[in-house]
Amino acid sequence: MKELKVDAIKDGTVIDHIPAGKALKIIEILGISENDQLMIGTHLSSKKYGKKDIIKVENREFSQHELNLVALIAPSATFVTICNFGSVKKSQVELPAKIERLIKCPNPTCITNNEIMVTKFLVESKSPIAIRCSYCERVYRIDDISKFIIPLQV
Repeated sequence: MKELKVDAIKDGTVIDHIPAGKALKIIEILGISENDQLMIGTHLSSKKYGKKDIIKVENREFSQHELNLVALIAPSATFVTICNFGSVKKSQVELPAKIERLIKCPNPTCITNNEIMVTKFLVESKSPIAIRCSYCERVYRIDDISKFIIPLQV
């Protein structure tokens, strides 16, 4: 018998295939608030990944900009749009080649931290994720920059 551990939602978005332990960081960077109705499953069994997290957000769809944010933390994540308890659209997150306005440069002497300008990073590697600041040229691994991701203001 199949056991449902996380309830279904009528309308909204499911973020699935999140690496185990990353759900709370995704909630933070997406600006999901205590006013949003959401369900979180952590360290759930997954045939493909061993363990995974899942987030279900009632009555909310996410933009491409938000998908890009999730790709930095969970490149294997999928977004499923739910309407009337059924899946109407499924999309895989994809790390873009260029990242703008999503990350503050960790280098305290980078010009982007001292002048008002758009931060830009180029993806050096997708596995493991490594990005290079277009201004100071420093390369960072995702673990080094996850705390520098700029949360969305909803």
